[in-house]
Amino acid sequence: MDIDKLFKVPKIPTGGNKRRMPDAPTAEILKKMRLDSEGESNVTPSASQSSSTAPPKRVATVHDADTDEEEGDVGGVDFAPGNDADYFVEEDEEGRFFGGGLTNEQKEILNIFDSAGNDQVPDDSEMLSPSGIKKLLLRLERAANKNQAQRSKYPDDPTKFIDSEVDLDAAIKALLPLAQVPKVAYPLLIGSGQLEALVGLLSHENADIALDVIELIHELTDEDVGEEAEDEDEEDPEQREAALKSLIDALLDHSILELLVDNMTRFNEAEEADRQGIFHVLGVFENFVGSKPPLAERLVLKTKLLPWLSNRVQSKTHDENRGYAAELLSILLQGSQPNRLELGKKDGVETLLNVASQFRRRDPADADEAEFMENVFDTLCSALAEAEIKDLFLKSEGVDLMVLMMKDKMQARSRAVKTLDHAMSGHTGTEACKVFVEASGLKYLFNAFMGKPLKKQKGATQTLAPEDTTHTLGILSSLFTNLPSDSPSRIRLLAKFVESNYEKTDKILDIRTSAQARLAVVDQEIDGGKKAQLEAGEEVGGEEDAWYLRRLDGGLYTLQTVDYILAWIVMEDDGIRAHVRQMLNRRNKSFPDVISTLQIFRDNIDEGESNEPGSISQREILHHLIAFLEGC
Repeated sequence: MDIDKLFKVPKIPTGGNKRRMPDAPTAEILKKMRLDSEGESNVTPSASQSSSTAPPKRVATVHDADTDEEEGDVGGVDFAPGNDADYFVEEDEEGRFFGGGLTNEQKEILNIFDSAGNDQVPDDSEMLSPSGIKKLLLRLERAANKNQAQRSKYPDDPTKFIDSEVDLDAAIKALLPLAQVPKVAYPLLIGSGQLEALVGLLSHENADIALDVIELIHELTDEDVGEEAEDEDEEDPEQREAALKSLIDALLDHSILELLVDNMTRFNEAEEADRQGIFHVLGVFENFVGSKPPLAERLVLKTKLLPWLSNRVQSKTHDENRGYAAELLSILLQGSQPNRLELGKKDGVETLLNVASQFRRRDPADADEAEFMENVFDTLCSALAEAEIKDLFLKSEGVDLMVLMMKDKMQARSRAVKTLDHAMSGHTGTEACKVFVEASGLKYLFNAFMGKPLKKQKGATQTLAPEDTTHTLGILSSLFTNLPSDSPSRIRLLAKFVESNYEKTDKILDIRTSAQARLAVVDQEIDGGKKAQLEAGEEVGGEEDAWYLRRLDGGLYTLQTVDYILAWIVMEDDGIRAHVRQMLNRRNKSFPDVISTLQIFRDNIDEGESNEPGSISQREILHHLIAFLEGC
C-alpha cells in the first residue's frame, strides 16, 4: 500500500500551526483516515476523464453498508489496539470506545473457566437448600484435606500449597450464608463433622485461614441469625434460638473459648485484617455470653481473657477494639460475684482507675470514646458491689480521684458521682464516707447538687439529669447512715443544710415535690388498670410486686430517699425542723406524709440484707426515724 498516496492531502502554506500526526494515533484519527482513503477510491469517472483540462476535484462518497462490514479493517490491516475483539463492536452511537481489552482467544479461555466454576458451586437458589449446604460442606472438607496433604508433602515450598490455601479460604467464606437458615444449616453442620474441622483450622499455620474461621463463627453465632431469610411465623424465633444454642453447645464441646483466647496473642492489630479478627473474637464472646450468661465465669476464670482485656483498655490511642474491650469487660462483671473478685485479684481496680483518670482534665473526643468512658465507670460500679473491691478502691485512692473529677467539672463528673454512690453504699462503705468528707467532697458534691455548671457551660445554670440527682441523693443517704453521730464529719454534713438560709434543704424539698408529681401520674395509671381488671371480671391483687417496681421507677425511689434524708436532718437540727415544717405547710403537706413514705420503705426492705456484727440495720434506722417524726 502506498502510504503517501493514502494520506495525500491538498498542499497548504507551511506555518507554525500545522497539524502533525501524533506518534500514537487515536481511534478517531484512524477512522477518519480510513474514510478519506475510501473516498479517494470512489472518485467519479467524469472527474478522472476531465483531469487533463481542469484542476482535479475529489468528491468522496461513503458507503454505509461497506463501512459496517469492514469496520475494524483498513486496507486489510487490523487497527484495533492489542487485537481487541470488542474494539469496534462495543461503541455507542457517538463513537465512544467501550472495548473489553481481550482478544477472541482470551475471551474464549475465560468463558471456559466460568463454565467450570459454575459446575462446582451451587446456584444461589440452591445453595441454602439441604443439598446445597451438603455440597458446601463437602467442598470445605476436600479443600481442607488437600491443603493439609500439600502442606505436609511440601512444608518448605509455599508455591506447592498456595493454590489449595486459596481454595480453602474460598470454601470457608462460602459458608457465611448459612447464618440465613440456621434451622436447616446448623444441624447439618454439626452432624457432618465439619464443625470440628473448622475449629481445628483455628490452629492453621496461615493466620488468614484462622481469621476466616473466626469471622464465620462470629456470623453464625449472632443473636439475629435467620431473621432476614426465614419465614416469620410464630415458631421461627424459638426454632432459631434452639438451633443457635445447639451450635454454641457443639462449639463449646470443642473448647472454642480457650482456642479463641489463645489466638488473640498471634494477631498484630497494626494490620487491618488482624484488627478485624480481634473485633470478631470479641463479638463471639459477646454472642456466647448473651446466649448463655453462665459462660461469663468460664471466660474469666478458665481463660486468660481478663488480663488481655485489662491490658487492652489501657491503650493510649482509642480505637474500635479498645471500646469493645471495655464493653465486654462491663458485661462479664455484671451479675457475677466470682468475676468481680477475680478482677480485684488481677489488679483490675488499679487499672480501671488509671484509665478513668484520663478523663479528669479532658472530655472524650467523640461519641465512641464517650461510650468507652461510660463502660469503664460502669465496670467500676459493678465491681464495687463487693466489700473486697471497696477496700481495694480505697487503697488505690479511688475516692480522692472521684472527688478531683467532681472538682474539675468535666463530663466525667456525673460518672464520678455514680461511682461514689456505689463505693459509699451500705455498711461496707463507711470508711469511704469518712474519706470523702476529709477530701472536701461535700463542697463539690453540693456544687453539682445545686446545679453549678460544667467548665464548658460557664454563665449558664445546669439542671441535674434524673440519674445524677438519684446518685447525689444516694451519696447523702449513705453519709447520714454511715458517719458516726457527733463526729466532725457529720457536723460538717449537717451544716451544709443550714448555710445560705437553708437553700440546700429547700432544694431537697423541691425534688420531693417533683417526685410526688411523677408518682401521682403513675398511681393514676395503676388505678386505671385495676379498674379495667375489675370491669373485666378479673381478680385484682396478683400484681402487687410489679406495681411496686413500677412505682419505684416512677418516682417512689426518689421520694423514699428524699424523705429519709429529711427525717435525719429534722431529727438532728431544731432550726431545720422548723423550716421544713413551714415549707411543707406551704405545699399542703406535713410530717405524716413523710412518715407514710418511710413506712412503705421499711415494709419493703429486703429481709436478706446482711449487716456486720454490731451494726444497726436499715430497717431499725427507719423504725427510729418514724418514731421520732410521729412525736413531732
